[in-house]
Amino acid sequence: MSARFSASSVIDASADDVFRTVTDIARLPEWNAEISAVVEQPDHLNVGAQWVVEMHALGQTWHSRSVVEGLDSIGRVFAYRSATDDGNPSYALWTWIVTDHADGALVTVACELHPRTFWRRVLLIRIRSRQLARTELTNSLAALEAAAKRRIGTMPDTNIGGNQ
Repeated sequence: MSARFSASSVIDASADDVFRTVTDIARLPEWNAEISAVVEQPDHLNVGAQWVVEMHALGQTWHSRSVVEGLDSIGRVFAYRSATDDGNPSYALWTWIVTDHADGALVTVACELHPRTFWRRVLLIRIRSRQLARTELTNSLAALEAAAKRRIGTMPDTNIGGNQ
């Protein structure tokens, strides 16, 4: 059993600025309301790189570990696998695609949930699916736009390890 959700939005910022914001792990809490802190982050972002964030949702706090599965800075595609950092085999696959658009950048985010344990298959996927579909993806895209606009004029990108 899995569930897939996606959302798209045109953001009033350059596609390069938006992609740099999406791949700037240190700035995730600025535009993802469920992430309260970055606990660990890699020196360079490339395939296989990992980071850990502190999540807060459903009245709970936990650590989530993500591993880069794909990174194409030219095509502006970023894909990673996230799971709780407690050994639970359930996971989510996230993909961000940023393309040029006449009004800035078209951003598409997709999330594929893969619950593997009983309670996550029976109960949590329903709750999490509702959150993603109703508000979380669209809220993240709106907050991403604000973060990308703040980024304009800041230091050049140094955290991407190249095309993968």
